[in-house]
Amino acid sequence: MSRDRAGASDDAPARSLRERVADALGTAVESVAELDGGEVGRVARVTLADGRTVAAKTGETPLRVEAFVLEFLADRGLPVPEVYHRADDLLILEYVEGDSEITPAVERDAARHLAALHGERPTGRDGPNGDPSRRYGFPRDTLTGPYRQPNPWTDSWVAFFRDRRLRYFAGKASEAGLLTPSLADRLDALAADLDSLLPENPPPALLHGDVWANNVIARGGRVRAFLDPTCYFGHAEVELAYVDFAGSFGDVFFETYDDERGIDAGFWDERRGAYQIVPLLEHLLYFGDDRYAADIRERLADLGY
Repeated sequence: MSRDRAGASDDAPARSLRERVADALGTAVESVAELDGGEVGRVARVTLADGRTVAAKTGETPLRVEAFVLEFLADRGLPVPEVYHRADDLLILEYVEGDSEITPAVERDAARHLAALHGERPTGRDGPNGDPSRRYGFPRDTLTGPYRQPNPWTDSWVAFFRDRRLRYFAGKASEAGLLTPSLADRLDALAADLDSLLPENPPPALLHGDVWANNVIARGGRVRAFLDPTCYFGHAEVELAYVDFAGSFGDVFFETYDDERGIDAGFWDERRGAYQIVPLLEHLLYFGDDRYAADIRERLADLGY
């Protein structure tokens, strides 16, 4: 799942996890090694007496949400770890061998997987009423890091992104005292003008939501698993903007994605910056680092706000 931290297996938390995994799976545990790479919660590689190796995740956020999203993506063909056990405080997953080394071959494979995922549409069984091809949201609220990500079904993409992403996270950052009044006003001005910048009804694409290098496990030039999704149905360009923001992949990814699905004119010069403001707000909330506020100001200035 990721590289092991040095030392790891005999402290009290590991012994407690050993007992919990054994009880959940009904088999003895031979060893527990904590893994590196997670920003929220802890992840460990657990070797079982029956020869299997699993990944066990604990944390303060409700982990049943992640289990739901992983199975939602698996049902739609994205490679993700299989879920073996779910509880709000313990998630046990398939341990996927590989690493996060991103080669050109991995970039091409990731682009093809995400292009296919973005072709998935919500259906009546997912919850929206009326025409399911023109709805944005998800069957349930999800999580981005430790924060709730509200996903009520919405007819208008502009309204969804404005109210459930931009204004929602700007409001959280303001409540936490992380935005100056002038920066909050600039964000609100952008939100009020989104109908002139974003398409009203782009095809609703199923988004992974958090594709950065540590959430991609690869081997032999292929993606073996995408980790830690924060799914919903939205504009596919949100995913592309996040990949660019996080530096997940380079030109090979975007060229392959463009060949597979196309990237509309105006994304790079206009919409990319608007979409990147939301992950910047999330990072500002989580890390409290003013460099993210500076980046938000820069994106706003580039957009004319």
